[in-house]
Amino acid sequence: MTNHMGTGELKDFFQVPYAKLEELNLKAAERAKTATPATLEKEYVAFLKKEKGIKAVTLCFTDIEGRLHMLDYDKKFLLDSLSNLTFDGSSIRGFTPQHESDLRLDIDWASIRYFPADIFGPGKVIFFASVLNRDRTPYHSDFRGQLKLYVQTLKKKQGIEAFSAAEIEGFLVDGVNSEQSYRSEDGFKLISSGGYFHSLPMDKLRIFIDTAAEAQRAMGFKNEKDHPEVAPSQFEMNFSYAEVVRAADNVQLYKLICRQVARNQGMTATFLPKPFMGINGSGMHTNFSLSKNGKNIFYDSKGKDGLSKMAWDFLLRILNHAPELCLIINSSVNSYRRLDPHFEAPNQIKVSPIDRGSMIRIPVGNEKTARIEIRSVAPDANPYLSLYTILRVGLEGEKLQKDENKRDRLRFLPDNINDAIALCKGSKFMTKILGEDSKEKFIQCKQAAADRSPKALGTHIKGSEIIYHHEITNQLLWNSF
Repeated sequence: MTNHMGTGELKDFFQVPYAKLEELNLKAAERAKTATPATLEKEYVAFLKKEKGIKAVTLCFTDIEGRLHMLDYDKKFLLDSLSNLTFDGSSIRGFTPQHESDLRLDIDWASIRYFPADIFGPGKVIFFASVLNRDRTPYHSDFRGQLKLYVQTLKKKQGIEAFSAAEIEGFLVDGVNSEQSYRSEDGFKLISSGGYFHSLPMDKLRIFIDTAAEAQRAMGFKNEKDHPEVAPSQFEMNFSYAEVVRAADNVQLYKLICRQVARNQGMTATFLPKPFMGINGSGMHTNFSLSKNGKNIFYDSKGKDGLSKMAWDFLLRILNHAPELCLIINSSVNSYRRLDPHFEAPNQIKVSPIDRGSMIRIPVGNEKTARIEIRSVAPDANPYLSLYTILRVGLEGEKLQKDENKRDRLRFLPDNINDAIALCKGSKFMTKILGEDSKEKFIQCKQAAADRSPKALGTHIKGSEIIYHHEITNQLLWNSF
């Protein structure tokens, strides 16, 4: 399986051609559906011991705000220390306080992905990891772990499985690290003036899209279509439906691949919801459905718009709790610029099969594809926290009650982060879902960013809403305030 691919004789690291890489990743995904965690651990430990070309294993986890953190472990050290992989939780914003800082990592063996060597370097594979307390219980602010536990319980008790796929838009802008060096008076520099489908085959945007899409296919995403989006320099690459935990993993890897490819090409892929005024922002339209015994239970050929009663109950609960849910799925100061009705903004708390200004859209579907599309999710939202909250709200919330004798009053999502914080903070239901400690920590992080930005968004994008954004800021930027 080791292939030199021009690296010379000095380094004999694990490198696999893209076609073989896709085969390996798809095979691993199928294996994960049927094998037990113990079986997968045994198989992959044996693989790592045998494969001499692997030098390091990348473990990744996501903090409460949605940042992806990656640690590279020497392979031998990892295999010798599987029962004691620890890290300092107090160094991660939104995790543990300093006096109780030690946390553990527990490898999710079902999550293996084989990396394209030309993008991430040779000799590596990646696993997602669950965050555990010192006593090995699940850490309550690790929402990948919380989502995984919830769907396991849901399947065990009710036989229900949840599936999702996100349509993630982003912008390609000129220069490396252009977000960290953002100056409000200059703004970002577009690399393309074309719009929807208007990018020529070998221009910068098209080369970026092709390169990123090829890497995604190689990592088992099963891409469906890749294209420039409505706004100039905007892109979107769609991939197939998956079980919700894997779907959220795909979001994190999609953004990682895009950022890395852009960097390699001297540019920046940004997932800010609204990096430019006057043109469309970026969203993460989140498609969602439930299945039981292999059957899509959101489908009913005789139901309104082809949806079952369960699907309608699910989406009516989301609409009812939309104001208090808004902070979870629009978690940055900048995301409230996107909720602008002039640019197809999904800020109306309603459902529609056709109106793209609605928070929830019902796409045309059949027995296999019937689903709801939650359009108001921002691309910088924590995908695990978002899917976990949407799932629990859809199953456990109170339904929106309609009075047939009255015309529906049009409701809107909050238009600024301070209102969204207040609505989430005052919600007992959100406390029940997130837990008091995690909710408080999440709100503290959001308030800290809000306090560093003007309360009125205005018509000019401020430097503070960019550099203190949770996916952009670093210790140097934060401590310079």
